[in-house]
Amino acid sequence: MYFEIISEIEHVRIVAKGRGVRSRKILSKKYGSGRWRKMKGTAEVRLETGQSRYVEIHWYECHGIGKQDFKIKKFLD
Repeated sequence: MYFEIISEIEHVRIVAKGRGVRSRKILSKKYGSGRWRKMKGTAEVRLETGQSRYVEIHWYECHGIGKQDFKIKKFLD
């Protein structure tokens, strides 16, 4: 599903880090090695239909590489 984040990501917290990140081998091959963390937060997004929704987002983050692989996990509105 395509979406665009249109607000600041709020209530950010770490879900997993280090060996707890199950996809770290895949992430290292795709983007490069580093200290990967799985994060979650809430934000307003615009869906491909043009509709604006408030959602919970999960993503992976690494120092020097940045935020990668955003996924919508829940619609909050």
